[in-house]
Amino acid sequence: MEKLEVVNQKNLVIGQASRCQIHRLGLMHRAVQIFVFDDQGRLYLQRRSARKDQYPGHWDSSAAGHVDPGESYEACARRELREELGLSAPLCRLARIGPSAQTGWEHVEFYACRAETEPHPNAEEIDTGGFFSIAEIEGWLRNPGFKITPAFRRLFVLWQDLASQAQGPESAIWNPALES
Repeated sequence: MEKLEVVNQKNLVIGQASRCQIHRLGLMHRAVQIFVFDDQGRLYLQRRSARKDQYPGHWDSSAAGHVDPGESYEACARRELREELGLSAPLCRLARIGPSAQTGWEHVEFYACRAETEPHPNAEEIDTGGFFSIAEIEGWLRNPGFKITPAFRRLFVLWQDLASQAQGPESAIWNPALES
C-alpha cells in the first residue's frame, strides 16, 4: 500500500496516509507536474490509463506524480519523467501552486523540460500520448466536453502567462517556439 505524506496549508508534514485515504478524504499532499516540449515547441500530453482512480481516460500533463515520503520535489519530477515517459532531461522549475480542488488538494511543483529523445509511455500509467501544438491544445480547452484534467487546465493557463513574460535563454523552456 502506497503511503504518502499528509501536509497542512503551509506544506508542513503532519502525518502519513495511504494514497487511497488521501484522495477519498481530500487531504493535502505533495505532487509534481511536468510539461515536456519537443524542438518544434509542441507539448507532450498523455491520456491517463482507464485504470486510474482519478480522471481515467482524461488528457493530462506530460508527466505527474506524488512525492514519496522524504523525497524532494525535484527528485520526484526526475523519477516521474523516467517512470512515465522513459526520459531524462534537465528540468526548469516554473512555479509552486498551492492546494485547491483543481489540483486534488496537492501542493504542486511545476516543471518543464525539452525532450531530446522520443518519449516511451509506460502502458500501466498511460493509454496513449503525443506532442501537440499549442493551438490544438487551446482548441481542446475551449471545448467543455473534451476530457482533460482540471489540474492541466490550471497549469496550461499558468504556463501561458509565464511564457508570455519569458525573456532570455530560458524562453526555450517557457516556449520553445520562441527560439530563433
